[in-house]
Amino acid sequence: MVSSLLFVTSLCFQIQGPPASGFRPNAPDVRPAEPPKPVTVEMRGDIFMAKKMYREAIETYKTGPADSAVLANKIGIGYHQLLDLESARKWYDRAVKLKSTYAEAINNLGTVYYARKSYRRSITQYKKALRITPQSASILSNLGTSYFARKNYDLAFETYQQALKLDPEVFEHRSSMGILLQERTVEERAKYHYYLAKTYAKAGDVEHTLIYIRKSLEEGFKEREKFNKDPEFALLRDNPEFKEILAAEHKVL
Repeated sequence: MVSSLLFVTSLCFQIQGPPASGFRPNAPDVRPAEPPKPVTVEMRGDIFMAKKMYREAIETYKTGPADSAVLANKIGIGYHQLLDLESARKWYDRAVKLKSTYAEAINNLGTVYYARKSYRRSITQYKKALRITPQSASILSNLGTSYFARKNYDLAFETYQQALKLDPEVFEHRSSMGILLQERTVEERAKYHYYLAKTYAKAGDVEHTLIYIRKSLEEGFKEREKFNKDPEFALLRDNPEFKEILAAEHKVL
């Protein structure tokens, strides 16, 4: 992901010399300010990325060290943002060749394969990344969504639960590099949100469960009875809002 940069302006105060009389009052030890750190190629590229100037970011990163896995990955992200998936794949591959344990670049390769609907290959990449960083909620979330795309719903549900345990906000993060659900049909989105509701219900998170139940119904989820039958939703049986949502007629978006 592109890092957010925070610039802090240093205010310099000129220190006057001692009075002409030679008297010097006691004063705190004043040390010279550290010189500002130089702006690196990576920092300049990050600034362009933050401004969504992806071509400028790519060109800037390319002026950096050719053996930098980090820069290669960021170049890949720039191309990915421009929807040039083949160039993105090449640069992610380059990053991994430069650093074979670079889990972020391996994950990003998985997102390219997912976007190309090569779900089996995306699963392979996500699993490879997880062997390096097994506690990554975001990679687990990506893996679960690839399982979902292959209609392996039980595996998707299990993987989503693992991700949620590691990061209760994992499904709320709005990442430009995240899974593009808009590529799926409305019916698939409805089922996806049903499984998210089920995942949150399993975790005991009533608020998010209700949010995703509502979303799934608004998107035309047809198996409404599951919300009353699935054991994960038992904690909501007497919840007034839950009853209201199920009783309402939802216009499919």
